[in-house]
Amino acid sequence: MARSIVSKLGRDVALNALTLLMRRDCALLWLQRPFQTHDNDCAWPRAGGKSATSSLRSQAGPHEKRRGEPGDACNCLPERSRRPRPCRRSATTNANSFRRSSPRTLAARRRLPLAGRAGALLYMNNGIHCHCCPNPNSNSYFQSCQLSFSNDCPMSSLRTPNPESWPSDACRSSLEWGLPKGVFVPIGVRCVAAAACLLSVSGTVLAQGRFRDAPRELVELSSARLGELIRNFAFEDLDGETAHLSDTAGENALVIALRSVLCPVSRRYGSTLARLEKAYRPKGVRFLFLNASSQDSIESMRDEITRFGFEGPYVQDLEAVFAKILRATTTTEVFVVDRAHTLRYRGAIDDQYGIGYSKATPTADYLDDALEDLLAGRELRVEATTAPGCVLGLSFEADSEPEKVTYHNRVSRILQNNCVVCHRDGGAGPFPLESYGHAKGFASMISFVVENEVMPPWFAAKSVGSWENDRRLSERERDALLQWIEAGSPEGDPADAPLPRLYSGGWSIRTPDAVFEIEEPFQVPAEGVVDYQYVYVKTDFDEDKWVQEMEILPTAPQVTHHVLVFIEEPGRKGGRDKTRKPGEPIFQGGLAGYFASTVPGQQPTIFPEGTAKLLPKGAWLKFQVHYTPNGQPATDQTRLGIVFADEPPLRAVETGAAFDTRFEIPPGAANYAVTGTYAFEKDTVVTSFFPHMHLRAKAFRYELIYPDGSAETILDIPRYDFNWQLHYKLREPKLVPKGTVLRSTGWFDNSADNPANPDPTASVRFGEQTFEEMMIGYFDSYDPHPSSEGTNHP
Repeated sequence: MARSIVSKLGRDVALNALTLLMRRDCALLWLQRPFQTHDNDCAWPRAGGKSATSSLRSQAGPHEKRRGEPGDACNCLPERSRRPRPCRRSATTNANSFRRSSPRTLAARRRLPLAGRAGALLYMNNGIHCHCCPNPNSNSYFQSCQLSFSNDCPMSSLRTPNPESWPSDACRSSLEWGLPKGVFVPIGVRCVAAAACLLSVSGTVLAQGRFRDAPRELVELSSARLGELIRNFAFEDLDGETAHLSDTAGENALVIALRSVLCPVSRRYGSTLARLEKAYRPKGVRFLFLNASSQDSIESMRDEITRFGFEGPYVQDLEAVFAKILRATTTTEVFVVDRAHTLRYRGAIDDQYGIGYSKATPTADYLDDALEDLLAGRELRVEATTAPGCVLGLSFEADSEPEKVTYHNRVSRILQNNCVVCHRDGGAGPFPLESYGHAKGFASMISFVVENEVMPPWFAAKSVGSWENDRRLSERERDALLQWIEAGSPEGDPADAPLPRLYSGGWSIRTPDAVFEIEEPFQVPAEGVVDYQYVYVKTDFDEDKWVQEMEILPTAPQVTHHVLVFIEEPGRKGGRDKTRKPGEPIFQGGLAGYFASTVPGQQPTIFPEGTAKLLPKGAWLKFQVHYTPNGQPATDQTRLGIVFADEPPLRAVETGAAFDTRFEIPPGAANYAVTGTYAFEKDTVVTSFFPHMHLRAKAFRYELIYPDGSAETILDIPRYDFNWQLHYKLREPKLVPKGTVLRSTGWFDNSADNPANPDPTASVRFGEQTFEEMMIGYFDSYDPHPSSEGTNHP
């Protein structure tokens, strides 16, 4: 009914109706939207008084004019128009351009977190503030509207991020409708109904900007507490019964579900949680419901239990004590804790409901998948997501490490999550770290490599890029390890120990549809240097195949430095083939790209839904294996497992490279640079990078040279280590416009100061053996434009 009414109202009428509903008790509704303008087209009303963004108003130039009072539309006003009207929205506005703004505009980022993203331009009366700042990069202006209601909550989160500083009880007890980079709507007790109304009509009211928020994988995991011990806290349920977390935990897992009676998104998930609780109870999983919302009464919580049929304990966390232990963020978040009280998953239940949308059925069942993976003993496909809903706005400063860090309550989990994948019996690490005895015995070595950032191996500069597979320890993990070592490496209570990690040596991917194995086992000597081994394996498919998942498994991982697999026919000469079919690899001795790869600790390759890699019919697979003797002889017979896609993908993933083969490094040169380039002939999405050099390698860098001549460093490796051939996966794939050039630069140290240099007196040219050199900047990419007629080949 509300939707049909609002759809018939004019925009101003609908928003004024919301204003009347919310004006006394709602602290802030703040949304924004980018507009495209030209120098002489628009002007904006000045805001009364000074604010943190008052300096930005001077950037608007001579066309900024005093147009209207509080209550006026926050619109861009044409210079010669008597009526306010929104500026035209540009079809070319760059969604990321604000991030590249000049230093003068950077101060606005705290206040304009949605800059460059679709939002909505809303305006209300009683204290409107409108600010506009030009973006020098795209001739577009980002306009923000702050709508404050001074009766209860003056300005809320943008000016006073901590709810504790709000003067009114109504404000301090407010839920905050908040989204990362988005919308902030603190809601007082008496305006919850207005907020619900706003959400119910959001598809209409926000139609200008189409703001929606759905779950997405969590980007920043350092404070997520994943893999940490959740303390065995005591709680009191609604009936006054006292219990501990351990009393509630199931045989296999415990799900802690945040709840709020008044939050619309939380309410929608009530029946879903009840259904999952019933389905997993026979599997040894229990549910605990935690309500940290001060607006909900005991009676309303009891009514919710009856309405949905919750069976597990329901706890009112009035002071948010337990929510802070979990570092909970919203009232729709769920936490999966295994039977050793280790946090294994946190985030959304699924993607059926969010802010500004709902689906008939979910397309991603995050909680269901996490529980199935946990019960099956598999690595979780997704460990953390955002959970759109009512933001709790809790402060976590008081939630620190345990009073006494011990091996069992903290260090064992850090080592499991970051080190044991290699440092275990049969692993690639030189010694195991699977027990307290191992960790204590190597405590001094752990301190050395952690303090010097040698381990875990990760060489990308912190100042450039954000990486999905970033191996660096968080500050909390680093501090905990060093604190433990400085305290004498105490063992602690074995009851706090995590569940042991099981490494079966089998496939991490689904059961392969095809397995290709090196025909003859290779005997790796106990010592010395082993040249690269090249082995060809013929496939026997009579049609092209699309690969969805693949994994390389050496049988002697402890001596296998890395494996690269190329699609290359034996004896075939290099060079580009004009008869090449779309998506088919280019035969250039592996220079133009590889098919599969692995290094110690690397996860298997699983391409996102809708993408896959082509394996041409009848292809030859060329295995390049680098062995590093470790003091004991070993036998290896590496194999490659492949899972095929059910149908041709919308987008074909390809591996390309920017390289050079015609260099000559002079004897004794300590910082010799070699550069290669790759020109993008069409718009391309780049997903990852894989630099490759040999023993004289010193540093590596990838840069994008855009058509306008500007340059951007996309990956910087100031300290390249040949012993770790790492794959760097972008957290957010990079859209590269047509005409851009990828420039890769490798620096070499051929001097006597390089202890790994085989011969500093030699001139060094391109070659496949480690005493020669390579400079190859591999990258993975796909076409951003999906094809409606099948795979869209480059």
